[in-house]
Parts: sequence; C-alpha cells; structure tokens
Amino acid sequence: MQEHHLSVARTARYFTLGSLDTTTRQVWFVLHGYGQLAQFFIRKFEILNDGHTFIVAPEALSRFYLEGVTGRVGASWMTREERPQEIADYVAYLNQLYDTVLEGQDFSKIQINVLGFSQGNATVLRWLNNDHVHCDHLVIWAGFFANGIADVIDPVKLANVPTTLAYGTMDEYLVQIDLEKYGADIQAAIPHLQIVTFDGKHTVDAETLKKIAFN
Repeated sequence: MQEHHLSVARTARYFTLGSLDTTTRQVWFVLHGYGQLAQFFIRKFEILNDGHTFIVAPEALSRFYLEGVTGRVGASWMTREERPQEIADYVAYLNQLYDTVLEGQDFSKIQINVLGFSQGNATVLRWLNNDHVHCDHLVIWAGFFANGIADVIDPVKLANVPTTLAYGTMDEYLVQIDLEKYGADIQAAIPHLQIVTFDGKHTVDAETLKKIAFN
C-alpha cells in the first residue's frame, strides 16, 4: 500500500459582524474552539460591534456530528491524523481569508486584532508563525500548550506584538493544572504578556472581552 496526497479546492465558510469601511478602527479575527461553529461563536463578540469594529469568524474546515451520527454539528481545526497537511491547509485558508477581507485597507488607520479560543489558540499561533499576517494585538483565550508555546510559534515573532492571556478561574479544562504555573509558563516565553482572569468557566466572557478590546 502507498499513501498519496492531492491538493483540492475547498469551500470555506466565515461570518462577519459590523462593516468594514472608512470609519472602521478595529478588525478582529476570532477563531473558535473544538466542536464549535463560527455562526454561534461570533455572537460572543456582539459586544464589540460599536459601529467602528469589524469582526471576522472563520470556521474550521472539518465538521462532524457532536453526538453519534446525527444532531448538532461542530467543527475542528485539526486532529493528530495528517497533522502537517491539516496545518498547511488551514494556514493557507486563513491567509487567503485575511487577504480577501483586508484587500485595499490602510493598515495605518485600523488595528488588527487576532484572538484564538481553546483549540483556536494553537491555530492562531501557527497562523502568525507563517509571517503572512499583520497583528497589532494577540489574545490567547483559554489556550493550553502541553509542549509549550514554542511548539506552535517562535516567541521571538511576538516580541513586538501586545499579547493578552485571558481565562476563567473556574475553567473546567484548566482547573486540572496549576493556574499560576500555567500563566507563568506562557509569560516566560512572552515576557510582555498581560494576564486577565475572570470568575467563569471555559467561555468568552463578554465584559472581560470588552475590557481587553477597549481599555
């Protein structure tokens, strides 16, 4: 048996909130977590929709039934199967989306923010590591990196990028680890990291998001 690979065209889906025009001051690319869909994830960012902010939520290319063979559907950025190819595919997809959305924009007049939630964090960091994206502010939201953040990005590339780590103190996925060490490990790789916590679980907290975005 021989294994082969063939690059094919895919139709990707993404959702937006707000308008991108001459009055836009901020653009947010927000990447959902495992088992989520962009159409629901983007609703968590409605609080940023102030008339001067444009939010873009790409959806991962791999969808699946969350329970059994029918019912609710979620999406995943990758699994351990065909890992290098999955990463290459989503980086190419996100680069094309970025170019399509921001074509002709004056980067001196808008702030580009990139946020990853849960599984979306490794995706965001691998995307930034590709050196295609201009990023003025990175938000790592409830991301965990078992092999360290250097496993997904060269931290040097974030040296001049303001970076925020946000997580809930009752996050059901993070309470199993030492939260103080969790933040310290990421800060060791990104010394200028700002850490913001809230009383909550594994979710994007609206008030915390607003504080990060507008303060």
